[in-house]
Parts: sequence; structure tokens; C-alpha cells
Amino acid sequence: MSNLAYDTSLDSADTAHQDISAMQAVRPIPRISIQAFCETEGVAGPIERAGEDRRMARAHLKVHMGGIPTAIEFYQSAPTPNLIILESRAEPKQLLEQLYQLSEHCDPTSKVVVIGHYNDVGLYRELIRSGISEYVIAPISMADIVSVISSIFVDPEAEPIGRSLAFIGAKGGVGSSTIAHNVAWSMSSLFKSEVVVADLDLAFGTANINFDQDPAQGMAEAVFSPERIDEVYLDRLLAQCAENLSLLAAPSTLDRVYDFDAEAFTHIIDTAQRTAPVLVLDVPHAWTGWTRNTLTKADDVVITATPELANLRNAKNLVDMLKRLRPNDPPPKLIINQAGMPKRPEISADDFAEPLGLTPMAIIPFDPLLFGNASNNGRMLGEMDAKSPIVASIGEIAHVLTGRSDVKTKKKAALGSLLERLKRARK
Repeated sequence: MSNLAYDTSLDSADTAHQDISAMQAVRPIPRISIQAFCETEGVAGPIERAGEDRRMARAHLKVHMGGIPTAIEFYQSAPTPNLIILESRAEPKQLLEQLYQLSEHCDPTSKVVVIGHYNDVGLYRELIRSGISEYVIAPISMADIVSVISSIFVDPEAEPIGRSLAFIGAKGGVGSSTIAHNVAWSMSSLFKSEVVVADLDLAFGTANINFDQDPAQGMAEAVFSPERIDEVYLDRLLAQCAENLSLLAAPSTLDRVYDFDAEAFTHIIDTAQRTAPVLVLDVPHAWTGWTRNTLTKADDVVITATPELANLRNAKNLVDMLKRLRPNDPPPKLIINQAGMPKRPEISADDFAEPLGLTPMAIIPFDPLLFGNASNNGRMLGEMDAKSPIVASIGEIAHVLTGRSDVKTKKKAALGSLLERLKRARK
């Protein structure tokens, strides 16, 4: 039935995958208050899970058990929130009567979503006619809830928000920043699309060196003056690196300490996402409140690692933590860098990826000449040698992260004694 767009009866085995797929197009929910009144755990559970999703981070959600009668009693002495979600197993006539009683205690500006158990076109039309924002038929999924809320509170006419791609190294010195900068450059040149690079390593960031830039202002001015941040001010802070590539550079100085609270970069990132289709976040190898928050809220996370044991341990910790922090998002992407370094014992790519449960987007070989020349000259790899296989790999990463191609799966390899070595390393 076309009017009941959120009628779901998916097989439980497919629900998690369907939720992740459906959530990719959902934009973040604004700072609103939501209260839900449920009659069944089958509805309360998905709503509670929706409240834990990163797209709902700004919203305040409270779930009550009891349905519409409980809501009527509750709002006799409490103000109504921006959105009320009501589950009812009542027949259509009784449901309409209960909603009429509730309306006597509700602020007219409050939106109402009803989750019912009757697939009735007449009821749907009557509810919409009476001012109900949406009628959803149980059973519902977490993605249904977030999608409904988004359809009500996110302006479809608003300018699209760019995707944020967070790059972090499993260990210091693995080349995460270099990969991030080259992927950003590749996106801007291959697809002729605006890309912004934000260097979040204020003390030791290398984006200014890699892009041969020395801007007078950048990330420091943004993070230490959050009250001034808007799209106009941010545009003044950006350094133009190429035709479609801009940089929010780190000062890379030690004249002050850079201790931030967990939300320090949130407003900057939100504003930057409104200025370009792609925002590349160069996240330093650290575990603080703000790095955790940045990784949690990014649209995609890319982990760069070199093929040795400490990197495997750190990458496994990151993957496991991000899975808990981002249960409704795809797992992070993996890049294995500096593979085949002479005289260095290393873990094969298959054995490295197996315990992570990931297929590497790319395996980039050790090439100190190409990378060293590019770094020393302030140029990107594609500018130094456009025909290099490494440059082709960087281009493929750009295609995957922009949704133009998928990661190619490979046959899994045996682990041998690798997990035992990882266990010993943790002791």
C-alpha cells in the first residue's frame, strides 16, 4: 500500500543488514526532544536502539511503557516535547477517541507519530487529516523510526550535507595522514568535486607540508573561536590547494597545549560539511574524548595500518570499539600500507585482515622513493608519477569511499598461530 511507506515485515535475519543500508541516506536529526509511549517490547526496543544511533546524537529521547493512556496521564502535568511517538493496539475507532483525549493536553506545535497494528487506509487518511504527522504499522525497525523522524524534522529543501570521511592510523607513523591527503586530492581531481581536508592534529599536523601551504589562519582559529564559526568565517580560514581542494590547516606549533572537550570539533565539522560534498578528516593517532566523538559521528572511518603485530592489535581494538559505538553503520575500511618493506618480518595481508573481519580496500607497497619525493616537494603522489600502481590504488580508494565502486572480496586464509601471538602480545 503506497500510503503506508513504513510498513515493515522483514525477516529477522535480514533486519540488521537492511537497517544499515537504509540508514546510509538518513541525515542527522536536529536538537529536538522526543518521548515515546509504547505498549510492546517489539516497538520499544527499536525506538531505544534508534536513540543510540549517531544520527540521533543531538536529540533527547525518552521511552515510556504504557501507550496512549499513559501519555494522557503524563501530559496532564508535564509539557509536551517536539515529537511524541505513540504505539496503540486499539481498534481504529478507539484509537481516534484516545488521540482526541490526548490532544486536549498537547501543545499544538508538538508533532505526533502513531505506531498502530491495523493496516487500514481509511484510518491512515483520517489520522493525517486530523494532524498526525505519520502513521506507521508495526512491526517496525530502528531504521524506520530514524527515517520517520528525519522526514518530519529534516528540511528536504535544505542544501545537502557533505559526507565526512575520518582517517586514523592504527599506530603512529603508518602513513594515515599521507593516505588521507592523497585520497582527498584524488577525489577532487578525478571527480571534479569540491573536497575539504581538515587537519585535526594541531600540534604535529603535516597537511600544510604535504600540500605546500603556509596559511596564516586555519584549524586553531576555528577551534578556539567556536562562537564565530559559520560558513562565511570558515571559508576565510580555508587555504586553496588545488582547483577543487581546500585545506583547514593545523598550526603545527607547540606554543600552546591542545586539550579539548569531546564536542570541540563538532560545530566545525558540521559547518564544513555544508560547504563541500566531501570532508576528509585527518584524525591523529590518539584516544581522547574528541577523537572518539569524531570517529563515532563520521560517515565513514578508514583505518591505515602496517602489517605487523602491534598494528594488528590496535586495529582490532579500533574495529571492535567502533562496532560498539556505531552499531548501525558499516564497519570501518582498512588500508594496509608499507607492505613488503625489505628485511622487516611482517604479517601477510590475508592473515592481518582475517581477525579484523575486513577486506582491505588497498594494499599499498613500501615505496620510500615515491613517497619521499612527494613529501619533500610538497606534491601529491599523482603529481609525481601519475602512472604509478600506487596512484591507481589511491584512485580506487577514492572510488570506494565516494560509492562509485565496492571493495573486492577475497577468499579467507587460515590464521595459523596469529591469534595466539596476538593473545601473547596483550599479556
